[in-house]
Amino acid sequence: MFLALMFTREMPKYDEHLIGNKMLTADTTLRSLGGQAVTIPADLSEKTSRVVGELTSCNRVLAAFSGGIDSTLITYLAKLTLGENVIAVTANSPSLPSLELTEAKKLATLMQVKHIIIRTDELNDPNYISNPTNRCYFCKKELGEKLIQLADQMGGYAIVDGTNAEDLQGHRPGAAALTEKGIRRPLAQAGMNKKDVRELAKLLGLPNFDKPSMPCLSSRVAYGEIISPERLLRIERSENLIRSLTGVKELRVRDHGAVARIEVGRDERKLFFDEVLLDKISEGLRSFGFDHVAVDLAGYRSGSMNQSSPAMRDRKQ
Repeated sequence: MFLALMFTREMPKYDEHLIGNKMLTADTTLRSLGGQAVTIPADLSEKTSRVVGELTSCNRVLAAFSGGIDSTLITYLAKLTLGENVIAVTANSPSLPSLELTEAKKLATLMQVKHIIIRTDELNDPNYISNPTNRCYFCKKELGEKLIQLADQMGGYAIVDGTNAEDLQGHRPGAAALTEKGIRRPLAQAGMNKKDVRELAKLLGLPNFDKPSMPCLSSRVAYGEIISPERLLRIERSENLIRSLTGVKELRVRDHGAVARIEVGRDERKLFFDEVLLDKISEGLRSFGFDHVAVDLAGYRSGSMNQSSPAMRDRKQ
């Protein structure tokens, strides 16, 4: 079955071989994972047509694919638009939770997209492990370089990622690094925000449409505190344990040296109202190397480490 997506805007003209293969026509037909035809709202249809047009102009694409909803959506749209001329590329490193890599592999298989896993070595970069406020710049800089090398080896591939319009707001040094490397961002260019991404992903039947954002493990460490493999491992083990005991979806274990500060989604805080459970979490995290374990009563807040970081406070002054 097919998902009919009728674009009202006048589409640009593309190479005859693309139109002949029905990769893009004025009346584009997209296939949903679930096989159910849906109607795309007019405002979202306009944005989607822009994304499809941008992808078609690439001809062949390497999609930076973390397994999050943004990169899943752009990879799936690229697959629908360009067929076999799409390769999903996932960067594996100690800062990527192992469960996220496993999920990325499953999603690539589900979307029937060729999947390549590359290794990044940001922990060998002194600029990264010193954990400055622009730490993400050095990580994404290396990622961009590795993607460019791979694209050159493959020959004729454009590089895209799942950056959405909201990702370009605020403190985003990683986005700046990818811009410097010439990485294309069709979702952001089309004006798609996170709400748009989730809505379209749900309509297309992508199973992770409501998945919470999952930044790298280093984001749990306050700026200025050294990043080490051991530190990242205890954060990952702590979050895996808490998820297994509680089933929470939105979770961060903030590493404050001797103290682990647990943040969960505000509507999930009630899952911790159990003395036996709290004892198990405390004992588990202490066994991973923390001296004190605390639950943040305010719940999860994006960027909460920035609020408590002297480096970020100084940066704002």
